[in-house]
Amino acid sequence: MALQPSEKHCWVCFATEWDDPSAEWLSPCRCRGSTKWVHLICLQYWLDTRLRVSQQPIRCQLCEVAYSVIFPQMGPLVDSLRVVDRTLTAIGPYGTLGLLVGTAYWTALSYGAVTVVQVMGRANGMTAMQGASPVLLLSGLPAIPVLLILGKTVRWNDCVMKLWQKCCYEPKLPPDNRWYLPPIPVDEPRGKRQFLTSRMLCGALMFPSIAVLTGRLLFPSVTSHLQRALLGGSAYILLKGVLKVYFTQQLFIMHAGRRILNYGDVQRAECHRHGSGN
Repeated sequence: MALQPSEKHCWVCFATEWDDPSAEWLSPCRCRGSTKWVHLICLQYWLDTRLRVSQQPIRCQLCEVAYSVIFPQMGPLVDSLRVVDRTLTAIGPYGTLGLLVGTAYWTALSYGAVTVVQVMGRANGMTAMQGASPVLLLSGLPAIPVLLILGKTVRWNDCVMKLWQKCCYEPKLPPDNRWYLPPIPVDEPRGKRQFLTSRMLCGALMFPSIAVLTGRLLFPSVTSHLQRALLGGSAYILLKGVLKVYFTQQLFIMHAGRRILNYGDVQRAECHRHGSGN
C-alpha cells in the first residue's frame, strides 16, 4: 500500500505510525514529506551508533542539518570529569608518542653508557663519564647507537668489489658469459636495496662487543682497553670486508659459469646412471 503524504514513516526502521500508534515521533530536520519523521527511540539508537565512530555534530544524511541535541545538566562534578575525559582522549596519541620517544631515548642512553664501559674498561669508563658534563652525556651517549647504525650503512666493500671485478674477474669467466651482471649481495633482496635490515641493525649494535672480543683474541699484549677495542674493531671490519668481497666474487663466478642442459642430455645421463647401477 502506498504511503499518504501526511502519513508518518520512520526512515530508520521503515515502520509507519499505524504499526506502533504509541511510539513517540520527531521531525528533527528540514526534510519534507513522510521521510521527515523518525521514531524517538530509533533516532536515539542511530545517534549512539554514529557517536561511537565520530564525536562531530551529527547531521541529517539528506538535508545535512545538524540535529539539536540538549543534554540534561548533571552538575559541576560530571562536567569537570567530561572535560578531563575529553582532554585525555585528545592528548592520548601525543602522550603515547612521547612515551615511545622517551623509551627509545633512555634505551639509547643506557646502551651508550654500557658501550663506553665495555670499550674503555669499567674503571676508565666510569671515570670518563663522571668527569664529563651532563649535556655531553645526555647528547653523546644516545648518539653512540645511532652512529653505529649509520656507519653500518656505509658500503665501502662495494667499491672494493667493483674495482676487483674490473681488474680480476674477466679472465676467469667463460667467453660467452661475460655479459652476465654481478649477483646482488646475499644480504640484499634482488631488485631492492634496503637502507636498514634486521641483519644490519643487529650487526651494528653488536659491533662494540665483537670489537672488544676480537681485540682480546688478537691483541692480548695491548694494555689499554680502548686501544685494544679499536684495533679489534678495525681488524674485524677488514677481515669481514675481505671475506665478503671474496664470497660475492665467487658467487658472481658461479652464476656466470652456470650452464643449462638439454632435456635429452639429462635423460641420457639418467639412463646411463641407472644402467650402470644395475
